[in-house]
Amino acid sequence: MQRAKNHQNLQRPQRLQKTDKAMKKNRLKWAVVSILLLLSLLFNAAAWVSRPFSDYYTDNIFPKLTEGYSRFTSLFPFSVGEIMLVVLVILVIALLITLILRRFFLWKILPVIVAVVVTIMSLNCFVLYHCTPMRVAENTKESYDLQDLMALRDYLVTKCNELSLTMSRDNEGNVVYQGNMKETAKEAMLGISDRQKRLDGFYATPKALTFSGFMSQQYMQGYYFPFSMEANYNDDMYIMNKPFTMCHELAHTHGYIYEDEANFLGFLACIESEDPVFEYSGYLGVLNYVNNDFYKAVDKETYDSHVKITDLVKYDNQFLTDEAWKKVEDNAIFDTETVKKAADTFVDTNLKVNGVSSGKVSYTHVVSLLLDFYNENPFD
Repeated sequence: MQRAKNHQNLQRPQRLQKTDKAMKKNRLKWAVVSILLLLSLLFNAAAWVSRPFSDYYTDNIFPKLTEGYSRFTSLFPFSVGEIMLVVLVILVIALLITLILRRFFLWKILPVIVAVVVTIMSLNCFVLYHCTPMRVAENTKESYDLQDLMALRDYLVTKCNELSLTMSRDNEGNVVYQGNMKETAKEAMLGISDRQKRLDGFYATPKALTFSGFMSQQYMQGYYFPFSMEANYNDDMYIMNKPFTMCHELAHTHGYIYEDEANFLGFLACIESEDPVFEYSGYLGVLNYVNNDFYKAVDKETYDSHVKITDLVKYDNQFLTDEAWKKVEDNAIFDTETVKKAADTFVDTNLKVNGVSSGKVSYTHVVSLLLDFYNENPFD
């Protein structure tokens, strides 16, 4: 009896030690979670109430925080952000399974994941929405009239019509690109770094997404991943979308989170590039926004009286070729219309939550930036 009692006395302190260690780990976990969430709350509050705070952070601190990480993720030939999303989906499924089975061991890490996600999104995304809007010209008009929009639209159509005739094409009429498009995109962005302070410095290598088919169902051309600081693009879309999209997404990685600003910077980088395919892609990238605004502003007879968009430009202005769409639909797991509606709702909600009241319509605000730009830089 005595020996058994001594054995129990020896075991009890070990169990207590294990319990103490577990309690200490749990307290440490909640301390870290609380600190991260509190700091994120204070950080976001400062960003919402103070544009100078957001501007200073984005101009001076954001590049230092993200450059090293961006260099690291650029070492991988695949999209690190896409892998993270896949892991997230698997984790959510696992959490649901453990909830059904009433085995909650995985739920213990959920607060930490939430805190880390909120922190990263705050530093690499949320704050960027509260910066001072970008100016593309020193002198701008208070408002533009129909004649201004008409002149811009006709200029863009004329440029597209002319450039379409200079492209190298294969036997099926598709544009062919010779060279390294990803490197050219980075060079194009550096080429306009004298225009905006944040555009200088290191650029991540644009990466094609493995699940480009699912991306096509969302009618999305590219994504910026705040968690990996990558510029990702849809590899299934027609080639003429790619240069503009790469530059657009690279603008996001340098702190230009507004879609109209990224659209304008993508356009400017492309048209000022010495690469003719990039130049053409730049004009095509904004053509629909301007042409649609003009179409809505006039009657059909007036619209038809203006410079016509050639069939060749219409072909180059497609999102996916018929062949690519067939492949997407054949491999689709979910209905495309359902995926598109869900994606539209997510994007629109995300923009509005971050203070962009117009939601997805903000993409079309690039027309105003173009009018400002060409008001100070007359058409050639």
